[in-house]
Amino acid sequence: MPANVDDLMAELGRLGIATTTVTHPPLHTVEESRALRGSIPGAHTKNLFLKDKKDAIFLLTVLEDAEIDLKHVHHLIGASSRVSFGKPELLAEKLGVIPGAVTPFGLINDRPPSISVILDAALVAHDRINCHPLTNTATTTIATPDLLAFIRAGGHEPRILPLDQAEGRNRL
Repeated sequence: MPANVDDLMAELGRLGIATTTVTHPPLHTVEESRALRGSIPGAHTKNLFLKDKKDAIFLLTVLEDAEIDLKHVHHLIGASSRVSFGKPELLAEKLGVIPGAVTPFGLINDRPPSISVILDAALVAHDRINCHPLTNTATTTIATPDLLAFIRAGGHEPRILPLDQAEGRNRL
């Protein structure tokens, strides 16, 4: 059975990581998030759960308005081929969440670690990051170093790469 919000909060507490969480109506898209979340300070995320043709799995966490070129991002992240979105069943199996609730906090369910975690450099430049806490009915704010510590505590080593095509970087 995958970890739930209470399990996540207990793990964050065990790690000595402070967070704040705001509940809100279910959010499924970045557009809904902007309209309904209110004014939660910090960087807001978009998460892409991707796989390549050799079944390697990648979690990309970027700023909510980042533009990611799925036709070329495989070159940047080290995938063996072009990537596509992982199916909802795989998402549930690996991260324990549903589409619309993808989050780096889902890595609590990736045991043993099998997902490559990539964070956009523009995102980690912010002091605080906002992510869903395994559900799209809440937003949890965490200090950026604490998010990195949480990811590492689960056995993942996040790579920080400039992924946002909108900023004119990584034109292939």
